[in-house]
Amino acid sequence: MKESKIYIKYKVDNRVYEDDMYQNQHYTIEETATGDNSIRFVIAPREKIELIAFGLKYLRPSAPGEKFFVNGYQAWTTSREMSADDVQKGLTPLAKIIPFAKILLELTGDYGFTEYSGKPGRFHSFTYTYFRKENTVELYGSLNERTGFTVFKTDMDAGVMSIEKDVDGTVITEPYELLNVVKITGEYDEVFDKYFKLMEIRKPRITHLAGYTSWYNYFGNIDEKIINRDIDNFAAVGENADIFQVDDGYQTFVGDWIDPNPAKFPSGMKAVADRIHDKGYMAGLWLAPFNASKKSRVAREHPEWFLQKGGKPVTTIYNWGGAYTFDIYNEGAREYISHCFDVVLNEWGFDLVKLDFLYSHCIKPRNGKCRGQLMAEGMDFLRECVGDKLILGCGVPLGSAFGVVDACRIGCDVVTRYKGRYYTNLHICAEIPSAHNAINNAIFRRHLDGRAFCNDPDVFFLRDYNLKYTDMQKKLLARVNHLFGNVLFVSDDVGTYNEQQKELLFKTFAPSNAMIISAEYTDKDYITIKYLEDGERKTLAFDLKEGETSSEL
Repeated sequence: MKESKIYIKYKVDNRVYEDDMYQNQHYTIEETATGDNSIRFVIAPREKIELIAFGLKYLRPSAPGEKFFVNGYQAWTTSREMSADDVQKGLTPLAKIIPFAKILLELTGDYGFTEYSGKPGRFHSFTYTYFRKENTVELYGSLNERTGFTVFKTDMDAGVMSIEKDVDGTVITEPYELLNVVKITGEYDEVFDKYFKLMEIRKPRITHLAGYTSWYNYFGNIDEKIINRDIDNFAAVGENADIFQVDDGYQTFVGDWIDPNPAKFPSGMKAVADRIHDKGYMAGLWLAPFNASKKSRVAREHPEWFLQKGGKPVTTIYNWGGAYTFDIYNEGAREYISHCFDVVLNEWGFDLVKLDFLYSHCIKPRNGKCRGQLMAEGMDFLRECVGDKLILGCGVPLGSAFGVVDACRIGCDVVTRYKGRYYTNLHICAEIPSAHNAINNAIFRRHLDGRAFCNDPDVFFLRDYNLKYTDMQKKLLARVNHLFGNVLFVSDDVGTYNEQQKELLFKTFAPSNAMIISAEYTDKDYITIKYLEDGERKTLAFDLKEGETSSEL
């Protein structure tokens, strides 16, 4: 980070300024550096300033064969090591020419505020990144995402690196930390141990969780009869599991969280939680706490509680027929969300909440705050609401979830077809649901497990129905999840399992003692993992696209 040059863009009295100086008539910027290992910038405004962009750029030549790690914008975004001849893809051209698709996809990712060049060797990574040459890792990590998301960019061909802060929309009148970044060099696990120690992230309260979730068998088509049957059948798993989670479909509409659908759940959700507890499991429940369907009662009765445009609620998510996002800076909205959690956790008695679509809280800067500020304050609010109960985060910019959630999804949804549907191979966006992306992220975000939270790679499947996986593909997904994840879910009715399926379930649910030596792409679609397990050195090599391997599973 030596010999860097800063860049700042901002507004004063609605006039835009750009500069590369450490001080001018509007501000002074103080730089604090510790050798070549850390750098911090604080801006002191001389008057009210609205920040637009800040960054520094410097030479950082890439060595032949070196890899750059791309950490995607949020939990679902594809994240992996890239070589100089790889391309980080943004929205597909097809998405760009279909107006609705472009709007929809820009809401889920960073496409609206981050440049994708489409050229080899030009990459960007959120919150942290690393360069790896064989066993040596050079990690760059932000120590503060509360003042804006940190984006690390490289042009490996030109040997240039930049560190930029997404401060767009931040209004300041007092000193403000623009950037706080550390560089750590060492072996893979060594650098991540040091990084999370410097961030003072508390260790996750859970280290392993195994159980059931309803989504990938029934999706939203659940009812009391189905859930009660699967609870009873899941009891055969016994002490090999910890949790039974009810996913989307129990509520009347998204947003009406404490109005369970009376036709589908006539006994109410407390009865469901009680039945789960009677079988010896923790009870989990899915919510998208920042969102409400346009059809929901809460949206009809309180449109003023949502983000507005032209005095009306604005559509921020196109799931569920279109949905709005609560404005948590509105006291009524804040009290409503808090009350919903109180009912779910204290009256109904659920032990864990899976909180989804969290990125919607920070889709656009507002109230004088940038995306990173909004997301940090949103996560603080959720932790305040949930208290000591467990949070499984999903669809969240990961830096904002560090040390806040107990467990977190670290990849996109798997789907019930291993090879996906026609749009999977089109690479419409980096958040597209697919087994390929889920497996990839389970491997390449493994460093977060046990440091930032407990990693949830999403479900694996063992059932023989309502699924388009070969036996090898099912076993491969289960094996990868077991090696790299510590939140292990199935969506199968285990009452349909034969003895071999039960045996594989118990084996996959058990905590892994594997120590990963290396994991990397050794060809375009070919991944090779080397590890120690039960004192034995092993290799798992497979074709990710086909889900085929010659290794023993």
